[in-house]
Amino acid sequence: MSTIVPSPPPPIVLVFAGTDPTGGAGLQADILTLASLGCHPLSVVTAVTVQDTVGVDDFFPMEAEWIADQARSVLEDMPVAAIKIGMIGSVEAVAAIAEVVSDYPDIPLVLDPVLSSGRGDPLANEELMAALIDLLFPQTTVLTPNSIEARRLAEGVGDDDEDDLETNSEEAPDLADCARELIDLGCEFVLITGAHEQGAQVVNTLYNTRGVVHRQTWERLPGSYHGSGCTLASAVAGFLALGQDVAEAAKEAQAYTWQTLKHAYRPGMGQFIPDRMYWVHGDDEEA
Repeated sequence: MSTIVPSPPPPIVLVFAGTDPTGGAGLQADILTLASLGCHPLSVVTAVTVQDTVGVDDFFPMEAEWIADQARSVLEDMPVAAIKIGMIGSVEAVAAIAEVVSDYPDIPLVLDPVLSSGRGDPLANEELMAALIDLLFPQTTVLTPNSIEARRLAEGVGDDDEDDLETNSEEAPDLADCARELIDLGCEFVLITGAHEQGAQVVNTLYNTRGVVHRQTWERLPGSYHGSGCTLASAVAGFLALGQDVAEAAKEAQAYTWQTLKHAYRPGMGQFIPDRMYWVHGDDEEA
């Protein structure tokens, strides 16, 4: 009788995020992204949302104890190569997650600071932002804010109206200064995306304690996308799990994300959804 030899598992990535019934963002987007990159995703539900491709109508945060129990059950069972954190939902959940990940300091952690939906629906209040900064930033390997989130977090903006943070304002804080502030708060690397900035091209910049690590410029694609930030952060975590260093993982994640946006589709009445499995459909051209 032949003996079945199990194959070695692919790199395993643990994701903390809220659900999205559209599959466009949140936990479902993370799972699709990581699977597309050849990783095995572990999923911890932090919140359940009511949303469509237009916006978020409501969300229900999971109890902190349930979040911690979900995470510890898989962390004690499987070797996790990277951790990605998205929408959390409550201050208590931030504290619970921070306590869990503090027991695994050698695992790289990618934090996507989800403060609002693409439509601008608030998903994090000032107390939750403060908890992110105090408890998770010091444990973060790569923070992946868009320019609006970077300014809110760095400058402590207390107004949920993003109109006050529009990037066409001459008074908008410089993003390099914001990156320095976020790094001073404990993040090892900060990857700020520039889709909300003006210009024909999108400029994304990776910073660390020494300043700019690299800056990449991408063609600005038409349309509005649901889950682009989730895709990028999960891709960074995936490439880290695959053994790349932060600089290379950030580059590869951007290239992958740009392709998902280029091949995006619009299944509903709102935003386009990135095609995380675009390469399956026979078009795997490089960025």
